[in-house]
Amino acid sequence: MNVRIQILLTQDGSHTLVHPELDETYHSVHGAIQESKHVFIQAGFTKAIGLHQTISLLEVGFGTGLNALLTLNEVNDMNIAAHYTGLEPYPVSEKLVAELNYPQRIGNAQVLKNGFMLMHQIGTGVQHQLSPTFTFEKRSDRFQDFKAEPNSFNLIYYDAFSPEKVPEMWDVSIFKKLYLMMQPGGILVTYCAKGTVRRAMQHSGFMVERLAGPPGKREILRAVK
Repeated sequence: MNVRIQILLTQDGSHTLVHPELDETYHSVHGAIQESKHVFIQAGFTKAIGLHQTISLLEVGFGTGLNALLTLNEVNDMNIAAHYTGLEPYPVSEKLVAELNYPQRIGNAQVLKNGFMLMHQIGTGVQHQLSPTFTFEKRSDRFQDFKAEPNSFNLIYYDAFSPEKVPEMWDVSIFKKLYLMMQPGGILVTYCAKGTVRRAMQHSGFMVERLAGPPGKREILRAVK
């Protein structure tokens, strides 16, 4: 599946991948790192650490690992405890990962490079201590098949491909399942601000707010249980 996936340079100098079968990029062409920082770190992680002493994080759509790498960088800088679970049924090849320029663009390149590669190399369902306070686990489950206890997570990065490409990932049933997995006061952030998605979240019990989006995108969504 990964043979035809290509690397593309985005406007902030960081890479994204182009998925030819879906005709979609993994990140914004206006800036991959810029978008991930805005949506997932600033709107999600930063908000969550003001509410929770320890972060228990689920990412639906691990993809390139950029969101996980940015989170690892934040955790290391702030010295807080985080457990990160990334779901990715269609992993990116290690060869492509090694060519992505995220560690160099974020800074502290060698430390982040080692952690970045490990994220992609460890086996599914294996927990790995990437830093003294950052525990990482990657799962190959589709979200529809993923099982977690109620109240397992207080932060969710929802980064599936767009509703136009994979509408089944934006169904009410998905958000109801996410809602049950989340702790009270837990936060979900996503780049997608479509009205149908917002209403699906609200129907599932979330309180949803629109936030200003990164360059190239007018709005994003943040939902709270």
